[in-house]
Amino acid sequence: MDWDAEGLLDGLEDERARAARRKLLDELHAAGVPAGELRRAAAEDRLALLPVERLLTSEARHTAREIADETGLDLEFFLAHRRALGLAITGPDERVFGDADLEAARLGRRYRDAGFPDEEALEVTRVLGQGMASYAEATRSLVAETFTEAGTDEHALGHRYAEVAEELLPLAAPFIGHVFALHMRQILRQDAITREQMLTGRVTAAHDTTIGFADLVGFTALGESVPVEELGGVAGRLSRLAGEVVQAPVRIVKLIGDAVMLVAPAPADMVETALQLVEAAAVDETFPPLRAGVAHGPAINRWGDFYGSAVNVASRLTARARPASVLATEIVREAAGDAYDWSFAGEKKLKGLSAPVRAYRARRRE
Repeated sequence: MDWDAEGLLDGLEDERARAARRKLLDELHAAGVPAGELRRAAAEDRLALLPVERLLTSEARHTAREIADETGLDLEFFLAHRRALGLAITGPDERVFGDADLEAARLGRRYRDAGFPDEEALEVTRVLGQGMASYAEATRSLVAETFTEAGTDEHALGHRYAEVAEELLPLAAPFIGHVFALHMRQILRQDAITREQMLTGRVTAAHDTTIGFADLVGFTALGESVPVEELGGVAGRLSRLAGEVVQAPVRIVKLIGDAVMLVAPAPADMVETALQLVEAAAVDETFPPLRAGVAHGPAINRWGDFYGSAVNVASRLTARARPASVLATEIVREAAGDAYDWSFAGEKKLKGLSAPVRAYRARRRE
């Protein structure tokens, strides 16, 4: 192929860069990548990523309808499952699926045969898709930051990425399976099935839970005065800080930009974790101070997230807390006991609540 005539070398003035792109284009085209796909990849600045993409792609041999017929899955359910995972949906008769997709659909049929209701199973699939998308994005960032060097050309970078992928991909599935088992074991050790739940068959009803939030003071204002890259770095530091401080039985529910949401079975554990987060942030003078709010009350765990009055109170208490302080409700103060010094912080009128909430500030004992 005359890549100059195809316009795929346009914009490259340096002869070294043009030679590297020619070599990469020749290899990809010889491996079966159509010129149209190469043209699109070049326009989107992702030619160097095509070698890895090919490693992750199995030959398109099946349509969605054929996979549904082969596995006994309903076509609509198969497409809904793909959509729940956050994947692109094509027409039912487009030949875009490989043997790996067929095998995954067979596994999906076995899950469905276990008796899980379709709607609930799709909600769990959505959680999986969101989590795996975040993990994939984080992995991509890690690889790019580690292996992209100044002056690297497209051919060398493409091969470097492919070599890393070939080495790490076989490790991914067993590692992810092991981490899943560890987290499931940890959750089960903190869970319980009550007699009432066994009698009624309802295990998702609301029950008393301790919820905590911690957020960065002045993060919104900071966004007006610093570059977006620096703002992202601050949020990343909060993520790392939470990962270092939070330990079972407290666990992270989610990170929401400038805030982290936590859950624990007992108030004392949450108060201790909130104080540790605030103290850890205060050590670094270049890091914005944290503030935290803790509440205990009815909440429901729905697909890994929590909802209920305790969530609302903890979130809104956090917004009322002073920098580097922890505010808690009266129930939390009573349950946590005398392990901390408590001072009355007043009755807080919180949005959405008809009655004020008596708030207390937690401090370590001298």
